[in-house]
Amino acid sequence: MDTLVLQRPRIEKNATSATGIVIAICFILSLPANGISVASYTGISPALNYIKEEQVNRELIFDKNIKNKYSGAKIADVDNGIKHIKMVRYYNGQPVRINVVEICQGVNENLKIEPQIASETLASRRKISGIAQKDNAIVAINGGYFKPQTGVPLGTLMINKKVYTGPIYDRVAMGIFDNGYDMARVQLNASVDTNIGGLKIDNINQPRMLSTHTIVYTPEWGKVSPPSPKYGKQIVVENGKLLKVSTEANIIPQNGFVVVGSAKNIDTIVKAKKFKLNIKTNPGWDGVNHIISGGPYLIKNNEVYVDMTAQRLASIGGRNPRTAIGYTKENHLIMVTADGREGSSIGLTLLELAKLMREFGCVNAMNLDGGGSTIMYIKGQVVNKPAVQGGIPLSHVLTVTGS
Repeated sequence: MDTLVLQRPRIEKNATSATGIVIAICFILSLPANGISVASYTGISPALNYIKEEQVNRELIFDKNIKNKYSGAKIADVDNGIKHIKMVRYYNGQPVRINVVEICQGVNENLKIEPQIASETLASRRKISGIAQKDNAIVAINGGYFKPQTGVPLGTLMINKKVYTGPIYDRVAMGIFDNGYDMARVQLNASVDTNIGGLKIDNINQPRMLSTHTIVYTPEWGKVSPPSPKYGKQIVVENGKLLKVSTEANIIPQNGFVVVGSAKNIDTIVKAKKFKLNIKTNPGWDGVNHIISGGPYLIKNNEVYVDMTAQRLASIGGRNPRTAIGYTKENHLIMVTADGREGSSIGLTLLELAKLMREFGCVNAMNLDGGGSTIMYIKGQVVNKPAVQGGIPLSHVLTVTGS
């Protein structure tokens, strides 16, 4: 693995909490056995006050760092631990409107960062306000790439430990953990395991790229599996048992999945009695809660690193509206949008975007879908200026919610 999972700075807080508990216990044990109530003593208060002071200190440090980092920009408090920064930068004498959200969960551990899809199934699109309002999101930005005709995400997407879609061209993705983030190019390591052997799976809920690929479709895909490829077959598995073998599209059971591939591959497991879908990623990312894909890299291990060709993204070069995410060594999450394709904001190249993310302190950062998809939503309002008012309908977004 190229990268390191950064942990939110909880150690100091946990140590502080432990100190407070020890002081409290020692104080209680030292009380005289004469019926005097604990309430009549104030010895515990300094420890509790110390914990409160530490929280206030973290907030003050966050505020100070934001003011220093974004000197001259317009800074607004969105919520505890969330800052919104607006600025205009000039490239070759021409303006670019930039919106930044920086999030410190060390200040506010009630904040939750996770992707959300437009509907219950993948083949759906919806404007960002509609997706964000489902869970009362405080902040949302557009997610990764998707198939415009259907809305199916193109790349790795995991929400609450459930894999919705697998990787495309092993593109870079960000893993979101309880205590931090990681970023790496992701590969799929999946199989359908049976009592007579296993079958390698090439992808999950993705459009077919080769007729020889074996793809699994789960209920998140929709009601019906896609047609079989030429000389292909499908098997329907429900509750771990084979329900049907077919050459046609099939209804996907709620407690199962459909495997679609070449007849040669499918026939290796049709006589099995027990079936289990085994999905893993490389890197393994033990404990990861969510994964959102994008590409290319912008920052890799503190260095500007734009690998368009390696991730087959040469077509998105040039100056365009952009969306990016990254995280700092302090484990702050940074979301950025840059408006483009107009005289008042000409957009950014990927190299300009990478340098901007490096300036903002990202140790790892990646590009998300851009162009017409670029949009940032804060507390019920779209704060950037997309070409389409309110933004185009999206496949999925990355949201920040409170408890």
